[in-house]
Amino acid sequence: MKILIVEDEIYLAQSIAGKLVDFGHECDIFATVNDALAQKRRYDVILLSTNLSGQDFYPIINRFKNEIILLMVSYISNDTVTDPLKSGAQDYIQKPFMIEELIRKINHFHDYKRLKQECELYEEYMAHQMKNVRLPSEIRCRLPVMIKTNYQKQADAFAFALAKELNRPLKYLPLSDSSWMDKFNKIENDCILYMPEYQTLKKSERKAFLSAVEGRDVISSTTESFEEEGLESIEMISEHKIFDRTEILTIDDYVKFIIHIYQSKFPDTELSKKLGISRKSLWEKRKKYGIFKKK
Repeated sequence: MKILIVEDEIYLAQSIAGKLVDFGHECDIFATVNDALAQKRRYDVILLSTNLSGQDFYPIINRFKNEIILLMVSYISNDTVTDPLKSGAQDYIQKPFMIEELIRKINHFHDYKRLKQECELYEEYMAHQMKNVRLPSEIRCRLPVMIKTNYQKQADAFAFALAKELNRPLKYLPLSDSSWMDKFNKIENDCILYMPEYQTLKKSERKAFLSAVEGRDVISSTTESFEEEGLESIEMISEHKIFDRTEILTIDDYVKFIIHIYQSKFPDTELSKKLGISRKSLWEKRKKYGIFKKK
């Protein structure tokens, strides 16, 4: 990582930098705030002394607030720790300190920042994937529960939404995983377990599944009929049957899917050509399926 050290005790700064270099990091040292602010390089970590003689260090915090800022303090007070942390610094370490403790803090906040960025990415991706999925106005229900749906994303969106509503962690364990039972038995009860693809289980496996989830906070889903007693079920049927890689569509369902999804992307001439039908047939199928083209 690229590390910026702002410290006017030059021998201390050089000692810290030398040890950090031994751990594979790159370091730049500056004794003044102005010199540090003049740099155009991007840094991963800022080691900022809060005991800079006669210097205001807050411009450093403001400039690098999106990076990891660790305060190096001689004593703990509102001026050296509390207020800088409120302004955007992540943590502090008190001088004198062992380099191993500094490395531990750097690695901790680096991992935290990376995981936070990954979570934001996944949340944005999931929001985009689920933006057209309609959920019931009331999603709270008694667990375990089976979601009966013709569109897998509806069950997915329901599971994510319920976990968020209940402020509970969600664990994903698809039943198409042949080792689901072994993994199920190792999972703690503090999370909601999402176990989709019930339709992939054999008859004997279904009985084992229903017995295993009794009394557990489990959400499952199936694209087939489900009439088993002892497990609450919710039906969520999409307005139009959506293609799912786990099933084979009928010709009619496939044509309906293609028309619905691509009619806004291709003119009728090209769409009918791709389907291998005439424009008149395309019009007739729209009428048959109740699909109205947006103008």
